[in-house]
Amino acid sequence: MSEQSLRQEDRQQQQAGTPAHVDAGDAGYSKSLKARHVNMIAIGGAIGTGLFLGAGGRLKDAGPSLAVAYAVCGIFAFLVVRALGELVLHRPSSGAFVSYAREFLGEKGAFVAGWMYFLNWATTGVADITAVATYTHYWGMFTEIPQWVIALIALAVVLTVNLISVKIFGELEFWFAIVKVGALVVFMAIGIFLLVTREQVAGTDTGPSLITDHGGIFPHGALPMLLVIQGVVFAYASVELVGVAAGETENPEKIMPKAINSIMWRVALFYVGSVVLLSMLLPSDSYSGDQSPFVTVLSKIGVPAAGGVMNLVVLTAAMSSLNSGLYSTGRILRSMAMSGSAPKFTGAMSRTHVPYGGILLTSFFCVLGVGLNYVVPSKAFEIVLNFAAIGILSTWAMIMLCHLLFWRRAQEGRVTRPGYRLPGSPYTEIVTLGFLASVLVLMWADGGPSRLTIMALPAILAALVIGWYAARSRMKDSR
Repeated sequence: MSEQSLRQEDRQQQQAGTPAHVDAGDAGYSKSLKARHVNMIAIGGAIGTGLFLGAGGRLKDAGPSLAVAYAVCGIFAFLVVRALGELVLHRPSSGAFVSYAREFLGEKGAFVAGWMYFLNWATTGVADITAVATYTHYWGMFTEIPQWVIALIALAVVLTVNLISVKIFGELEFWFAIVKVGALVVFMAIGIFLLVTREQVAGTDTGPSLITDHGGIFPHGALPMLLVIQGVVFAYASVELVGVAAGETENPEKIMPKAINSIMWRVALFYVGSVVLLSMLLPSDSYSGDQSPFVTVLSKIGVPAAGGVMNLVVLTAAMSSLNSGLYSTGRILRSMAMSGSAPKFTGAMSRTHVPYGGILLTSFFCVLGVGLNYVVPSKAFEIVLNFAAIGILSTWAMIMLCHLLFWRRAQEGRVTRPGYRLPGSPYTEIVTLGFLASVLVLMWADGGPSRLTIMALPAILAALVIGWYAARSRMKDSR
């Protein structure tokens, strides 16, 4: 077909109101995810171990200003997923931002977006199974079982669920999210009751005075708050999952806007609200990175088995994250495989419409993480966490860059923006990209493992270049 014919076909498709770009990776999926699944996937993506476990150490370091960090990062996370939502309504795709990168940046953009996302979830998966093994050792009956064995069992369970069908994945994620939200609601109800009744916690009066009498919102200055931002970004790492789920959703045009818009108030309520509540129940230096802040409060007011219950919730959050990682990378890798930028076997689809090839590849790297648990069990979590942060930042940056190019095409009249839009374009995208770049600077300033991760960026870029030239011969540019 000639270039003139292609342009004429594009114009005809635009006039018909259909997108000109077609992604071969979107074929073969069943529309099994319902509104309740997508809504809970959106909740689950916004609430993870970063709140249940990570908030303790960050609260101690930054004090009540952690609420400011959660609010700022939450706003940018919402803008990212809102941009993705507009792209989804432009053209729902299981390949999500990889498919959009292919449409607006070409195959090189899709290659970088896909493999950096894979880096994110392959390393996050290792962190998740490490967390599951660590939390399981909380109970005495499991202490004799090696950490790597528990990690392997957790991976096997979640892998099996993902390989059966997308409906089973959706159901599991639905109940994981119910557990997380239920635990937060119960804790916040207890905390509000303590504040209203002026009950003491560990002999300390509760209320706003705990903030004002202990150095205010910034007890250690603004710098600690800035330095914890990189960890706070990781807490929002799964918000983009709702965009991947759109390709297997009934009526995404109706369901997606509602699910995405709800993320904003959930962030405000659960993240910012929880930190403010925790700051008014105990002085910030009472918390620790070794214990969930919720367990700290509940144990000091004498709630029986508080540690065990909250440990189960955190374990659920880690399993939810692993479940999401296998699901999303399976879809992303299939989108890439159909154009030749991922190994051919990752494009394989089962009779139940599950892209099992990509799921198995991610699981293989998680098995390597099981080996990491065997070799260095005490350092496995820290080693992979920073590399996951790099993957998250690159994924969010790619989403905003794709939306910026989408906005430009709309200005040129080549595409039509849906009614559900990212507000403030193109300035919103530019400011968000600037924020993501500043997080890299903060990672360097933090030193330690974070700085080592930044120093590893040239090696990651070199691997991408080598991979591109190795795969280029089998690629089919589907722009």
